Amino acid sequence: MLGAILTTSAVSATVKQGIVLLAAYSLGLAVPFLGAAVFTDRLVGRLKALGRIGRMLEIGAGAVVVAMGVAILTGELTTFSYWLLETFPALAKIG
Repeated sequence: MLGAILTTSAVSATVKQGIVLLAAYSLGLAVPFLGAAVFTDRLVGRLKALGRIGRMLEIGAGAVVVAMGVAILTGELTTFSYWLLETFPALAKIG
Protein backbone atom coordinates (compact mmCIF):
# COMPACT_ATOMS: atom_id res chain seq x y z
CA MET A 1 0.00 0.00 0.00
CA LEU A 2 2.73 2.46 0.94
CA GLY A 3 4.62 1.69 -2.25
CA ALA A 4 1.52 2.50 -4.29
CA ILE A 5 1.23 5.87 -2.54
CA LEU A 6 4.87 6.62 -3.25
CA THR A 7 4.52 5.67 -6.92
CA THR A 8 1.32 7.67 -7.28
CA SER A 9 2.95 10.73 -5.73
CA ALA A 10 5.74 10.57 -8.32
CA VAL A 11 3.26 10.83 -11.20
CA SER A 12 0.66 13.09 -9.56
CA ALA A 13 -0.77 15.93 -11.61
CA THR A 14 0.17 18.74 -9.23
CA VAL A 15 2.86 19.45 -6.70
CA LYS A 16 0.19 19.86 -4.02
CA GLN A 17 -1.15 16.34 -4.68
CA GLY A 18 2.38 14.98 -4.57
CA ILE A 19 3.04 16.66 -1.21
CA VAL A 20 -0.19 15.28 0.27
CA LEU A 21 0.60 11.77 -0.95
CA LEU A 22 4.18 11.93 0.35
CA ALA A 23 2.87 13.14 3.72
CA ALA A 24 0.50 10.14 3.83
CA TYR A 25 3.41 7.86 2.91
CA SER A 26 5.57 9.34 5.68
CA LEU A 27 2.82 8.92 8.26
CA GLY A 28 2.21 5.34 7.20
CA LEU A 29 5.89 4.62 7.60
CA ALA A 30 6.34 6.47 10.89
CA VAL A 31 3.24 5.43 12.86
CA PRO A 32 4.25 1.77 13.42
CA PHE A 33 7.70 2.81 14.61
CA LEU A 34 6.29 5.45 16.94
CA GLY A 35 3.79 2.95 18.32
CA ALA A 36 6.55 0.44 18.97
CA ALA A 37 8.61 3.11 20.73
CA VAL A 38 5.69 4.15 22.93
CA PHE A 39 4.83 0.63 24.07
CA THR A 40 8.33 -0.84 24.38
CA ASP A 41 8.85 0.39 27.95
CA ARG A 42 5.53 -1.07 29.09
CA LEU A 43 6.29 -4.38 27.44
CA VAL A 44 9.76 -4.63 28.95
CA GLY A 45 8.32 -3.71 32.36
CA ARG A 46 5.73 -6.46 32.14
CA LEU A 47 8.28 -8.98 30.94
CA LYS A 48 10.46 -8.16 33.94
CA ALA A 49 7.44 -8.62 36.19
CA LEU A 50 6.94 -12.08 34.75
CA GLY A 51 10.44 -13.00 35.87
CA ARG A 52 11.74 -16.23 34.44
CA ILE A 53 8.86 -16.59 31.97
CA GLY A 54 9.50 -13.05 30.71
CA ARG A 55 13.15 -13.87 30.09
CA MET A 56 12.15 -16.98 28.12
CA LEU A 57 9.74 -14.89 26.05
CA GLU A 58 12.52 -12.38 25.29
CA ILE A 59 14.84 -15.19 24.20
CA GLY A 60 12.09 -16.77 22.11
CA ALA A 61 11.27 -13.46 20.41
CA GLY A 62 14.96 -12.92 19.70
CA ALA A 63 15.22 -16.39 18.19
CA VAL A 64 12.25 -15.64 15.92
CA VAL A 65 13.89 -12.39 14.76
CA VAL A 66 17.18 -14.20 14.03
CA ALA A 67 15.34 -17.02 12.22
CA MET A 68 13.48 -14.49 10.06
CA GLY A 69 16.76 -12.76 9.23
CA VAL A 70 18.35 -16.06 8.20
CA ALA A 71 15.26 -16.92 6.13
CA ILE A 72 15.49 -13.59 4.33
CA LEU A 73 19.21 -14.00 3.67
CA THR A 74 18.84 -17.54 2.34
CA GLY A 75 15.69 -16.84 0.32
CA GLU A 76 13.62 -19.35 2.30
CA LEU A 77 11.14 -16.76 3.57
CA THR A 78 8.97 -17.23 0.47
CA THR A 79 8.96 -21.00 0.95
CA PHE A 80 7.96 -20.53 4.58
CA SER A 81 5.21 -18.12 3.57
CA TYR A 82 3.72 -20.62 1.12
CA TRP A 83 3.90 -23.37 3.76
CA LEU A 84 2.04 -21.14 6.23
CA LEU A 85 -0.68 -20.41 3.67
CA GLU A 86 -1.08 -24.08 2.80
CA THR A 87 -1.14 -25.13 6.46
CA PHE A 88 -3.38 -22.29 7.69
CA PRO A 89 -5.59 -21.18 4.75
CA ALA A 90 -7.39 -18.61 6.97
CA LEU A 91 -4.20 -16.52 6.90
CA ALA A 92 -4.90 -15.73 3.24
CA LYS A 93 -7.94 -13.70 4.31
CA ILE A 94 -5.87 -11.36 6.50
CA GLY A 95 -4.84 -8.15 4.76
